[in-house]
Formats: sequence, C-alpha cells, structure tokens
Amino acid sequence: MGYRSTTLLLVALALTPARAQGTEVLPADQVARIETAITTFMSRRGVPALSVAVATGDRVVWQRGYGFADLENFVPGKSSTVYRIASVTKALTAVAAMQLVEQGRLDLDAPVQKYAPTFPVKPFPITTRQLLTHTSGIRNYRPAEGERTNRYASLTDALDIFKDDPLEFEPGTRYGYTTYGYTLLGVVIEGASGMSFADYLHERVLIPSGMTHTYVDDIFALIPNRAHGYHPKTYAQFNGEVRNPSLMDSSYKVSAGGLVSTAEDIVRFGVAVQNGVLVKRETFALMSEVQKTSDGRETGYGYGWYVGTREGRPRSVWHGGVQQGFTGDLWLLPDKHFTIAILTNLEGGEMLGLSGLANQVADVVLTKP
Repeated sequence: MGYRSTTLLLVALALTPARAQGTEVLPADQVARIETAITTFMSRRGVPALSVAVATGDRVVWQRGYGFADLENFVPGKSSTVYRIASVTKALTAVAAMQLVEQGRLDLDAPVQKYAPTFPVKPFPITTRQLLTHTSGIRNYRPAEGERTNRYASLTDALDIFKDDPLEFEPGTRYGYTTYGYTLLGVVIEGASGMSFADYLHERVLIPSGMTHTYVDDIFALIPNRAHGYHPKTYAQFNGEVRNPSLMDSSYKVSAGGLVSTAEDIVRFGVAVQNGVLVKRETFALMSEVQKTSDGRETGYGYGWYVGTREGRPRSVWHGGVQQGFTGDLWLLPDKHFTIAILTNLEGGEMLGLSGLANQVADVVLTKP
C-alpha cells in the first residue's frame, strides 16, 4: 500500500469518536449534530485527531476526542489527549500578568527593565502594556526561526535570541504581533512575582482554574496522553496526506507558546477568567477591549486576546495557535456565557478552519429548540 493510500486509510479509521469520560448534559440530538459537523470536518480536512470541549456558564457541558493521536501506533484521540496549544498560551500569560497588576506588583507603564534588567535599553522605552498588546516594536520570527531546536535553561537566557536587535517601530505607534514580546513578558512576570514563570502559572492560574492536565511542553518529559503532531504533506492542502513535523524545542517561548494541554483544561481556563476566578471581572473587561495605536487606529487585539467580530459573531474574544504539528483555538462569547476549545494534531493555522467548526458547534449549543 502506497504512502497516500496508507495515510488516507488511517484518517478514515480515525473518525470513530473516543467516548468522553464524565457527565454530558447536552441533549442527544445536539450531540449528534455536533458529531456530524466534527466528523465531516475531519474527513474533509484530513485531520488525524481532534478534541473538543464546550462550556456554558460555569460548567463544562460536553467534551470528546476523535481520530488518532498517533497514526503510526494507532493511539486513539480522546477527550484527555494532550496537545501543544501554541499561542493560546499567550492568553494564560496575559492573565498572569494582570493578576500581578491587580496585586500592585506590576506597573503596566513602567519600563520593562524594572522587572527584566537584562533586557537592553532601547532608543524608546518599552512597557509591559505594550508587550501585552503587541505594540512594543520587538520583532517576530525571521524565516525558519520558529523551527528552533536550541535548549534554553530559562526565559532570561532565551532573550539572547532577539534582545540586541533593533526595534521594528517606535513602541505604541503600530501593532506588530510578536511571540518574542511574550517571551519577554514571561521574564517580566518572573521579575515582578519573584517566582519562575512555570511555578507562578501553576500556582496562580492552573490550580485555581482546575487545569490538571496542562504542562510546560518539555520535549524530554514523559507527559501522559501526549499526542504526536503532523504536518500536511503540502502545506495548505489538507487532503489527508501528512508527514511528521519539523523539530522544535519551545523552551525559548514557554510564556508565548510553550504549553501543552487538553481541550477541557483550556475551556476551564476560559470559564475561570470570565467568572472572576483568576482576575476581577472589570480586569477581564479591560483585557477584552480592542486597543489602539498612539494615532487612534484599532489593532483588533486586547491584552492577550483577539477581540471583535468572528464568524459573524460580535463581541468575540479568542486566541488561536499554530506550531510544529498542531493547531488550537479557544473562543469565548462572554455575552452568551459560552466557551469552546478545539485542539488538533495537524499543523495548519487559520487555513485549517477551526473557527468555522467552532461556529457550527456554537450554533448547535446556543440555538434554542
């Protein structure tokens, strides 16, 4: 059997759902409609594994996993499958920073050197507020730079990648998405809290949210239920032909895209941040307001979240992520008390279309019978 036919057979076998553990409270007809949308999406896009969790109010009402978390070893995807969440990490990091602001331990408008003294002074001051909103001027990846395999002992060490490079623009004057800016934000959190970023996140974000299956993406650690990631053979052509992804050690961006988690854990985070468990409700309201550049242009981004209209739904708050082998998405509709997370082990980003699938699920759950 050839490469293409073998891969397509595995994907076809993957479409039987692995039943979720725990109580499901959605009616059977809604579950059937959701599963039809999911299996159709997976078949059309050639997705090896996919896990979904949904919450309304403060309760996870449905979760399930599908497909194969490891195609070569026929490991089924489950609700408990652990995926790289990529830049969804930024939302957690932003909440950690705003907790410190609430505690009076972090000044959003102080120069970052107050908390990260090893970061060089630039021609213009950079503030934590600008790191949070991607208006700092710190550069993002150069070509192929995201496939970094260096091992960094700390986030401070990882600053060496970019700290001596010139700013791309005067801070505050433009929006420029930057993973490295969130690496620096992790160092700021360490300086303000007196703890390692990983320890602070675990104690102040993960435990209060009930996130028991979220970890630093340590490539050497044994993490139960960790999925293997895949890359489409031809990028942006999602036809079921996949290959193993490029190698990547995310130790340089733990606070920017270096966590692994389950769909249920990510939904629990979304619920906790909306319900005042992690930050005050007024703080979350601030974080989910669209920000502006110094000349008044809206950026489409808040503090750790994209904000605006998504898939025709106004007042959406979300963050997606893509990195080697994985794509993830967390979407909040605060006015409707709705939260959904979708994680998959296929690299594809926005082109994969998780937002469209999430919108289909939202239609089912939010439409009154």
